[in-house]
Amino acid sequence: MSVLDQFHEEQTLGKAYDGRLMRRLLRYAKPYWGLIALCVVLLLVIAVTDLARPYLVKVAIDDHILGSNISYIVVEPDTVTEGPELISLQGYTLQRVKHGEDQDGVLRFELTRAGDQHLLTSSTGDLVLQLSPEEVSSLRSFDRAQIVRLGLLLFLVVTAGFVLNYIQAYALQYTGQRIVFDIRQDIFTHLQRLALAFFDGNPVGRLVTRVTNDTQNLHEMYTAVLVNLFKDIFMILGIIVVMFRLNVRLALVSLATLPLIVVLTAVFRLKARAAYRETRVRLARINANFAENISGMRLVQIFRQEKRKFKEFDDVNRSHFRASMRELNVFAVFRPSIELVYSLAMALLIWVGGGDVVRGAIDFGVLYAFVNYIELFFRPINDLTEKYNIMQASMASAERIFLIMDEEPAIREVASPVPMEKVQGHIEFRNVWFAYIGEEWVLRDVSFTVEPGQTIAFVGATGAGKSTIMNLLSRFYDIQKGQILIDGKDIKELSLDELRRNVGLVMQDVFMFSGTIGENIRLNNPAIDKERVERVARHVNAHHFIDALPKKYDEPVTERGSTLSAGQRQLIAFARALAYDPAILILDEATANIDTETEMLIQDALPKLLAGRTSLVVAHRLSTIQDADKIIVLHRGKIREQGTHQELLAAEGLYHNLFLLQYKEDFPKTEAMG
Repeated sequence: MSVLDQFHEEQTLGKAYDGRLMRRLLRYAKPYWGLIALCVVLLLVIAVTDLARPYLVKVAIDDHILGSNISYIVVEPDTVTEGPELISLQGYTLQRVKHGEDQDGVLRFELTRAGDQHLLTSSTGDLVLQLSPEEVSSLRSFDRAQIVRLGLLLFLVVTAGFVLNYIQAYALQYTGQRIVFDIRQDIFTHLQRLALAFFDGNPVGRLVTRVTNDTQNLHEMYTAVLVNLFKDIFMILGIIVVMFRLNVRLALVSLATLPLIVVLTAVFRLKARAAYRETRVRLARINANFAENISGMRLVQIFRQEKRKFKEFDDVNRSHFRASMRELNVFAVFRPSIELVYSLAMALLIWVGGGDVVRGAIDFGVLYAFVNYIELFFRPINDLTEKYNIMQASMASAERIFLIMDEEPAIREVASPVPMEKVQGHIEFRNVWFAYIGEEWVLRDVSFTVEPGQTIAFVGATGAGKSTIMNLLSRFYDIQKGQILIDGKDIKELSLDELRRNVGLVMQDVFMFSGTIGENIRLNNPAIDKERVERVARHVNAHHFIDALPKKYDEPVTERGSTLSAGQRQLIAFARALAYDPAILILDEATANIDTETEMLIQDALPKLLAGRTSLVVAHRLSTIQDADKIIVLHRGKIREQGTHQELLAAEGLYHNLFLLQYKEDFPKTEAMG
């Protein structure tokens, strides 16, 4: 990771919320608004079931278990037509009523208890009826029935909450996965549209992290924070409303600690932001240091740099450890602080509410409900640490993802490309100037022409611009000045798909995909069948070693073809190029770094590969290009010499010098051959 990247990381990582980024993220959620709305509605219903549980228990306690809200009035049987069934008891006909339904001028009893005895005591206290166990059972039969009903109702509420939670969690996770799937698809598609210049400045590991880790952070934001935030809001508002409806005084006591929560949350937000930023920056440096060491392990070991590199990594790792501990301290203080406030709120509630219960000002069930609601109230607040951390990670990931998504492709296609029709292979570079950076020109006023079917070779010192010409012809980069034409058509006016379909490329470092050898030759092109794969492999002398493999063309290829030799990979690349049968073939140092035996096979395969097509060859081994129709000698971005092998040797210029350098030990022999 460069210094500039680390600076940008430091500037963006600490933001817990960015409205601009959130709007862009919500656009990905828009196609799934129906599922998201369903999740929100389900969360609302789930919140209602959570709120209902303490209330149902409160009703069971106050109205039926303790019976503190119930009285019994004496009535005439013939005058009562509705309500609970009448109870005949010791010469009285009693009917169950709530305190608020008491009628004036009638005899009213309340159920009390003295030791093991159950008593019915009149409201005036002058009449006490001692009840037998059978009479108590008859008197409380309605309460028993109601407790069973409330128990069943509570079971149904809990079951409904479970089922709805399952549906909501499944729908939410499905939605989150679909959104992240779409984001990954967009990132990958966008990366494929970007020019090679973008990948030159962005390490592979960082791009892989964007598509994997950063999108996973967004998934957690969509599922754990964004939608569940609605449930937290519903729960908090619902709890406040229910508490005030049950008892205003206890509600005010329960919420008395709310200012402390606000202060603690504000302090935590500031401290957590700074701590999180520092930890992520240190983690980025660990990743960069680790990736660099793994990539350069061969160099580290050959020069015995293990101790020095370990010391570097140890310093970076300890820095991350210290930053992580500072972040841990912030999170470790916040949650216990909220727990302390919760305990304080509970203590106030027990102190005030318990006193009210003792004095008879409120029922015990009300206090029980408040205890449960306080616990539910603090639960989302306790989860704030985790949600805040997820939001910070998500905003940082979104920032990095959208930086890639906002990268404009350097290679743009015209709205109406010129059709290529059948490509003849006439190539012309006309006064071409090109630089990778600014005006550091790699090619300077380069002009040459290649006739259809010709083989043109490019030679020169490292950095002369040979491979650059190959990249420009495939339009991996765009030139700053001049024109590149194929069959008289500017390649900027052509469709990229058509252009690259007609230009085959075989490079020195052959890339092999995971799969089989056959799949690496056909590259999943359904038009190339097995017979054609074997035919082209025989044509380029690759069949003999493929046929010797245990599974032949179905032999698995490991990462980058590590179990194959460089020559074998090169022959497979030749077979791949021949299978696609391009009109123009580019060989960019395709015969470098191979053994003598494989070179002989390649030398035999080259004429078959080049036959009938325009070919551009870059080679360090001059022996491989002596039969080229024309050899172009490049030096510091300019064409210095052109001609056949014999013409350039006779001119005794740069090419002649290069030839002498390569064959100085047996020059007399080579001279005789030439």
